[in-house]
Amino acid sequence: MQQQNPLRSISPPLLEWYGQNARVLPWRDNPTPYRVWVSEIMLQQTRVEAVKPYFERFVAALPDVNALAAAPEEQLLKLWEGLGYYIRVKNMQKAAREVVERFGGELPKSREELLTLPGIGDYTSGSIASIAFGLPVPAVDGNVLRVISRLTASYEDIAKPAVKKAVEHLVEDVIPAGRAGDFNQALMELGATVCLPGASPLCERCPVRETCGAFTLGIQGELPVKQKKAPRRVEEKTVFLLVCDGKAALQKRPDKGLLAGMWEFPHAPGFLSPEQAEQTLEEWGIVPAKVSGLKPAKHIFSHVEWHMRGYLATLQPGETPARFCWHTVQELKDQYALPTAYEAFVKLFYSLSEE
Repeated sequence: MQQQNPLRSISPPLLEWYGQNARVLPWRDNPTPYRVWVSEIMLQQTRVEAVKPYFERFVAALPDVNALAAAPEEQLLKLWEGLGYYIRVKNMQKAAREVVERFGGELPKSREELLTLPGIGDYTSGSIASIAFGLPVPAVDGNVLRVISRLTASYEDIAKPAVKKAVEHLVEDVIPAGRAGDFNQALMELGATVCLPGASPLCERCPVRETCGAFTLGIQGELPVKQKKAPRRVEEKTVFLLVCDGKAALQKRPDKGLLAGMWEFPHAPGFLSPEQAEQTLEEWGIVPAKVSGLKPAKHIFSHVEWHMRGYLATLQPGETPARFCWHTVQELKDQYALPTAYEAFVKLFYSLSEE
């Protein structure tokens, strides 16, 4: 980054633009520390439009830190069902319990103390500290990194921690007195709605394009520079939708690892042929009345892809092996959170109940 801060002049036009163009979002109406925290955790790797109904449902059911700390795990996961990255909400509850024990149920105002809580890193702590408490600290997410990379015409790799730290210093240096929260949100908003990724940022709408290095040089589409991630690992598995007396078989995933502690359908590694599938069912003590193949499904996580084949196995009435938990459609809808990865199988089970 350049020695002289190139962001010195952006604050007035950026704040004026934000005041006129900020989106109406439920967490902005009443930016308490708790609501800011919940929204920022939900917004990690998730689109704003997708988060809105989840946020409103979550804070209605768990309106404060104490309620979050005391919530049963099944309720917590059900409220989060479909958002993915479930470790986020588990860490939120761990943090809430620490806040109750260490801070009397109120999120601490210090960024340093916020950083001691599970699941709260530099960006989230900066958001809470600036938006909820008005502290002059930066909140640098992917949107802000892209905006600053273009404003400064920097070809440095934004995936590098040292580059992110340099951006934080640049931003912190120009935060206007008394407007930290608005300024940070304005930068985020600019990245989310105008300074878009790829080759088509909406420069004609940008309030700071006259001071933007990338716009001046015509290199917006080349920035930011970010090292490509390693290819995702592919895992093949065969999923079994076992149905008996209007109930489907579920099992719980291990307490550690991907989707830890979540409910899921029984499955086996690899793509099983019909003969291998029937053999697996026998090993589970199941002799189905009927077995039929299902359409393949795929789900992409950040570092792994699940490629799934499936079988629908209808059991004889009353034959529900105790190795699995058996639940109705209504119970799945009301109580049990299943990962989005199994969405195709969940929808099939729901449709079977309507026949």
